[in-house]
Amino acid sequence: MEVVFLLVFVSGVLVACSIGGFIYSIRNDEHEHVDRLALAPLRDDNEAPRRA
Repeated sequence: MEVVFLLVFVSGVLVACSIGGFIYSIRNDEHEHVDRLALAPLRDDNEAPRRA
């Protein structure tokens, strides 16, 4: 029965960290660069990055 309390505590910490990371990403406007960051691994290495 003690394991259940440990699992609830660990899952609560994971949920709190997830919510904290989500709030951090929203406050720093990281969600606006998702399209550009998703295509970054497909870009050639010798190509210079473009600035908008």
